[in-house]
Amino acid sequence: MVDHRRKGTRGLVLLALIIVALPAVIPNAYIYDVVILIGINAIVCIGLNLLIGYAGQISLGHAGFFGLGAYASPLLSDRLDWPPALALLAAAMAVGLLSFAVAKPILKLRGHYLAMATLGLGIIISIVLNQEGQLTGGPDGMPVPPFSLLGQRAEGEATWYWIVGALLLATVWLTLNLVDSPVGRALRALHGSEVAAAVTGIDVLRYKIMVFVLSAVLASVAGSVYAHYAGFITPSEATFFRSIEFVTMVVLGGMASTFGALIGAALLTALPQVLTPLQDYQMLTFGAVLVGTMVFMPKGLVPSLAERLARHRR
Repeated sequence: MVDHRRKGTRGLVLLALIIVALPAVIPNAYIYDVVILIGINAIVCIGLNLLIGYAGQISLGHAGFFGLGAYASPLLSDRLDWPPALALLAAAMAVGLLSFAVAKPILKLRGHYLAMATLGLGIIISIVLNQEGQLTGGPDGMPVPPFSLLGQRAEGEATWYWIVGALLLATVWLTLNLVDSPVGRALRALHGSEVAAAVTGIDVLRYKIMVFVLSAVLASVAGSVYAHYAGFITPSEATFFRSIEFVTMVVLGGMASTFGALIGAALLTALPQVLTPLQDYQMLTFGAVLVGTMVFMPKGLVPSLAERLARHRR
């Protein structure tokens, strides 16, 4: 456990150094945009990894929480004239309360029943965002007011880079501490066997609800940040396919690996940009990369590479 904690600290320090040094080699605003999107997706995936990778609870509706955060914060800022930072926190609290309300009945299910329940929740949220045109703008979307904090407006890719970088570092730090705590050990126990975990005195449902709410809140915060950064939001960010994209990022990078979720988010966010010259074959190449990874690295990129490196050292 001490060695695992030391590795986590080293990884966090390395991530901080990369975030600080990266602007020196970013050539233009386009690359800034891609890096910012990587950070936003990584925040969602790190929270989702706690639910799927550590607690063993599948969710196919997390884009719904992302979309709720993306819409709630701008609506509170625009309609009620709330400060954007306060609106972001209020949106996260509202999503946390909603996820807490639905978690108890949903998380009593297991396997494909749980997957279908979370899928249904995500679809319901997507339908509401599409149908409530007077509030959300419907399928056409809605403009988002600029983000400001203490009277300072966040403008330009460079400013947003540091905002997202700070949030990503805070998310990784929170997750690493949670994983190394008794809560993290309880989550790993119920992932292995819920029956065995219950026998040892772990309140299985309580811990599942806790991690579900936390992952939903992180998705909401990321959604709010994305909306204010993009300046415009549509219901496409809350679709089933967006949820599948988040799950794929977690699986590709490596479940039960915080930095694996980050790497998975980075790869699947950047890969479509790299494959732009192969536009006619983009989806084919994209699918081949995913299939190849799952065949040759079934545990995901980061855990598989770490395992092979450890075997090579021995």
